[in-house]
Amino acid sequence: MLKFLLTISLVLIQSLIIQEVEKPNVFELMNQEVTLVDLRTDIEFDGGTIGESINIDFRGKDFLEKISKLDKDKPYLVYCASGNRSTKASLIMEHLGFKKIYHYKSGYNDWSKD
Repeated sequence: MLKFLLTISLVLIQSLIIQEVEKPNVFELMNQEVTLVDLRTDIEFDGGTIGESINIDFRGKDFLEKISKLDKDKPYLVYCASGNRSTKASLIMEHLGFKKIYHYKSGYNDWSKD
C-alpha cells in the first residue's frame, strides 16, 4: 500500500497535465477560463462551494460517465474536502486524456477557513 501511495505521489509531481495549486492560485484561476469541479457529495456541495463550481460526486455511481462527458481540451480545477478524492480524480482524468488539470490539494476545508 505504501508503495502504491508513493507511486501516486511521484506521478503527481512529475505530471505535466496535473498542477497542484493552493488557495491564492484558486483565486487567480477563478478569473480565467477554468471550470471548477467539486468532487464532494451533493450534501457537502449544498453546504457551500467555491465560486461557480459544478458538482460531480467522486463516489457516485455515475462519476466516470459524468467526468468523461467534459471537454478534455478545457482546463479544470478539481477539489474535494481535503484532497484525497481529488487526487484520485485527477489521475483518472489524466488517464482519460484531459489536457490540463489544476488540483486544489488542500480542498474545500482549506477554502472555508478564515
